[in-house]
Amino acid sequence: MLFGKPATIPTKADALPGRDEAMPLAEPHFLWGRDLRSPVPEGMEEAMFGMGCFWGVERMFWNTDGVWLTMVGYAGGPTPNPTYREVCTGMTGHNEVVRVIYDPAKVSYEDLLRVFWEGHDPTQGMRQGNDRGTQYRSGIYTYTDAQKEAAKASRDAYAERLQAAGYGTITTEIIDAPPFYYAEDYHQQYLEKNPGGYCGIGGTGVTCPIGLNA
Repeated sequence: MLFGKPATIPTKADALPGRDEAMPLAEPHFLWGRDLRSPVPEGMEEAMFGMGCFWGVERMFWNTDGVWLTMVGYAGGPTPNPTYREVCTGMTGHNEVVRVIYDPAKVSYEDLLRVFWEGHDPTQGMRQGNDRGTQYRSGIYTYTDAQKEAAKASRDAYAERLQAAGYGTITTEIIDAPPFYYAEDYHQQYLEKNPGGYCGIGGTGVTCPIGLNA
């Protein structure tokens, strides 16, 4: 148990039942005015990451050149269409994630992976800093075989850098992208709506070697 929360992802039999209805979304993207349910435009691709509280994570990606749309939600657990309160119990098994739609002509998947690795500490298991629970685990959720191969290669390269800097083993899960469930409107682009809001995200200071010569 982690401060009263499960330290493991519950089975479908043990998880909260959830619901059939998807989360209603009334607001467009707060910065860009685009519909958060927009399909992936032709020529663009999607990616999904979990690396702690999704408020700060989403800001990292909307500040990345070449990213066309960002949205926060829940993924990786058996409960369908969970609410934030349900996810916080640890009984849905979901991670807080950011889904990104990006233009690969302007930003590569490897560039997004660098944002991911350098933006948090991927060695902490079911927590990120003082945020503890299964919803704060480190995860890369891949949509193609190429993404999965790139994610695993970047993990192995970064693991060497982290070990040299005194960090432990990477605990990041790398799996096929599970269903993405939108978070409530007030969570979307939270730190743009609330500039002084909480952000517990912080990296290790170790540079990720993806695309670097050294």
